[in-house]
Amino acid sequence: MAEKDPDVAHEVLRSIRQIVRRISEHSKYLSSEAGLTVPQLMCLKAIGEIDERERDAEITVAMVGKSVTLSAATVSRIVDRLVTAGLVARERRAVDRRKVCLSLTAAGLERYQTLPTPLQETFVARFKALEPGERDHLLSALRRISSLMDATDLDAAPLLVLGEDIKQADGEG
Repeated sequence: MAEKDPDVAHEVLRSIRQIVRRISEHSKYLSSEAGLTVPQLMCLKAIGEIDERERDAEITVAMVGKSVTLSAATVSRIVDRLVTAGLVARERRAVDRRKVCLSLTAAGLERYQTLPTPLQETFVARFKALEPGERDHLLSALRRISSLMDATDLDAAPLLVLGEDIKQADGEG
């Protein structure tokens, strides 16, 4: 039995590597198709979806952050890049000048309507289709793998991107 353990460990490592490669390939695909990093795409998508769902909503950075599960500071830097690209507009409200609202520009709306589907959306839909017991089992196994790799203390948003993509979108890279 002990002889098979290295093979199983290698298969687990191979599966982890396949996941990392898929995330990398999909990030490159999204970048070439949409001209955006995954975090930028997710923020643009969130602004468009909030606007569709809540017509005349005053969309704030905090609302977008909540939608994409990133901090307001990170979203603000991502939005800076979307504003520079001419896809998003920032507007101070006349009534309360402290409040800054976001909206898609005409170019942003056009881009929003043709955005490719992010990998995490496909994953979440497929994951939700699994039986609850299987979902719990997978979560437990992944948490254990995270622990075995000393990764449980790392902060991570539920976005399927490589660390480099988040840093670049956040203005760090």
